[in-house]
Amino acid sequence: MRTFYAGGAILWAVSAVSAGWDAPGSRQMWVSAVFLVVFAALLAMTAFWLRRQQAGHSAEPAHHAAPRRPAWRRHANA
Repeated sequence: MRTFYAGGAILWAVSAVSAGWDAPGSRQMWVSAVFLVVFAALLAMTAFWLRRQQAGHSAEPAHHAAPRRPAWRRHANA
């Protein structure tokens, strides 16, 4: 996904620069700029999310299972 978002951001950056060079302040330039911001934000959020996912994994295994002891202790009747 990051490759797709990076490609979209580069495409819209080139489009915004080209439209801004040909007709500064045109609707095409502003639409390209908006799409550039959208794809850059998606890329940033994806990168941030993946970094948090990788940071959450530690070297030691997680212990999710309950301890292996009986739920109650049996005592002999007196």
